[in-house]
Amino acid sequence: MTAVETARTPRRAFWGDARFLLGVLLIVISVAGVWLVVTAARQTSPAYAAARTIVPGETVTSDDVRAVDVALGQLGASYLTPSQLAEGLVATRTITEGELVPAAAVGDAGAARTTNIVVHSAVDVPTAVEAGTVVEVWSAPLGEDGEHEAPRILVADATVVSVSRDDSMMGGGAAAIELVIPRADVAAALAAMSDDSVLSVVPTAGSGS
Repeated sequence: MTAVETARTPRRAFWGDARFLLGVLLIVISVAGVWLVVTAARQTSPAYAAARTIVPGETVTSDDVRAVDVALGQLGASYLTPSQLAEGLVATRTITEGELVPAAAVGDAGAARTTNIVVHSAVDVPTAVEAGTVVEVWSAPLGEDGEHEAPRILVADATVVSVSRDDSMMGGGAAAIELVIPRADVAAALAAMSDDSVLSVVPTAGSGS
């Protein structure tokens, strides 16, 4: 090739090379981004799930939870982890079996502000009522004429701890239910239990029956 022919050969524009390199760079960045997303999604950390249904006011110990590896990402701080399980923690709301334990669902003993009582229901409760079920306690006070008045709600928000049913004829299908109730309702509940009021425990709407 002569010098004249060499001079006539068009050179590749610089901007064309730059555009090619930019395209390669964008592909590399895209692949790296996908890799980072996949890697982050695979990263797990230990958190606690309830090994049984835990009701408000119950102490939460290592026997009540089990560690599971879950990918929570930024939500990790919202759930109870092994490093946060301290002595004296109690449940502040019902935590169902298998549920990841929210950090906000446990606190110190003073945070629960609840009390356990045993109520003898005049009627049996549905078989679906079990530990963790939210119920209402109704009371029919004994009137001055010796007749019971119309029932009214005594405790609007109670949580079942356990149910003991009596299906015998003498028991009349009655049931003894251990309940967690707000401390503010304790006085009224104890008064109703001691003045011959007829008490009945019924599940709230949507709690199962």
